[in-house]
Amino acid sequence: MRKLLLSNDDGVHAPGLRALYEALSPHARIRVVAPDRDKSGASNSLTLSRPLALSDLENGFYSVDGTPADCVYLGVNGVWDEKPDLVISGINHGGNLGDDVLYSGTVAAAMEGRNLGMPAIAMSLVGTRHFDSAGRVAASLIGAADQLSLPPRSLLNVNVPDLPWESIRGFRVTRLGYRGPAAQPLKVRDPRGRERYWIAGVGENADDGPDTDFAAIQAGFVSITPLQTDLTRHAALDDVQGWLDALT
Repeated sequence: MRKLLLSNDDGVHAPGLRALYEALSPHARIRVVAPDRDKSGASNSLTLSRPLALSDLENGFYSVDGTPADCVYLGVNGVWDEKPDLVISGINHGGNLGDDVLYSGTVAAAMEGRNLGMPAIAMSLVGTRHFDSAGRVAASLIGAADQLSLPPRSLLNVNVPDLPWESIRGFRVTRLGYRGPAAQPLKVRDPRGRERYWIAGVGENADDGPDTDFAAIQAGFVSITPLQTDLTRHAALDDVQGWLDALT
């Protein structure tokens, strides 16, 4: 039977993680390793300044006092004898669309699995209600995972509209859209009168064309975007080389 490692960034007690476990447990052997608290926005950070505590919980899940990437690193890289066949991160409470993937701990957990040689999927629900729909999407994808061939260092970013299963219109393969600049930070004062700042919400959509993840969700489709960990802008290499040559 297939061996899965589940993680997330919303924390080990998050309803989305439990929904993912319940949807996939009939189809696979599962180990859950997730942060002990909400680590949304942690991106790909690893904890290097202190040792990590791995704790087993009464429900069989494991918690880590670290980041989503820490959790997958420990889950894949030597804590147990058997390595997983697939890493799945989620189900995130809210979408990871467009530029969100740069900050998302959900995507980072999947990316850490991919960096360690495991096929990986990041699962997000664009809302907080219909986790059962996202769980059914996850189950259908892992059932066909053996037939998927991706280039090295690739993963799938899956976003599910917050709709009942029967209202989801299907699946679309998409590219990432992108957003405009975020709003200004919100200045507040703490009880001692000191200034503090809340990071503002995301900016308005700047590219939500018909082939993007934004458009698929808006139309009621599951969005599946293949991502790569190579951030090199290959088309710009010659331009940068020419710029450097002109400086010498």
